[in-house]
Amino acid sequence: MGASARLLRAAIMGAPGSGKGTVSSRITKHFELKHLSSGDLLRDNMLRGTGFPRTLPQVEALDRAYQIDTVINLNVPFEVIKQRLTARWIHPGSGRVYNIEFNPPKTMGIDDLTGEPLVQREDDRPETVVKRLKAYEAQTEPVLEYYRKKGVLETFSGTETNKIWPHVYAFLQTKLPQRNQETSVTP
Repeated sequence: MGASARLLRAAIMGAPGSGKGTVSSRITKHFELKHLSSGDLLRDNMLRGTGFPRTLPQVEALDRAYQIDTVINLNVPFEVIKQRLTARWIHPGSGRVYNIEFNPPKTMGIDDLTGEPLVQREDDRPETVVKRLKAYEAQTEPVLEYYRKKGVLETFSGTETNKIWPHVYAFLQTKLPQRNQETSVTP
């Protein structure tokens, strides 16, 4: 880290379940970056009763305090996100989590170990997911437009994080020093 190293202030946007956490952790694995999660920031702000930049006035305030260099927008179709989020089922007694798509229970709706019924969190129910996605869209459209006008918005569209990631990786390679040239050749 010589004098040439500079700070890149990047924000990652995307609806709940769009893969922000996965992309963020991959970025910190491949590049010299410190990850700051909006979820963590949001929880911290909620505990302290302060706001968080999701609305236009908040974004403008954030922009005055920290010049954001690039905004990575993960554009995943709502149907895909809805499928992702509603696939999660939980065993209340143990906290075991099942995912219908990639970690299903042996018998649908039944815990593998106890035979007890699985439940879906309120947040994961289809009607709740649809409400959350619509609220996200309404709230963030002006924010995305703001960053688009500033010329710092980079949108990556797709249905799978593993297919979106190589494009995000290639884009960031033009902006950031990598952790280790040898090991970072393939994302």
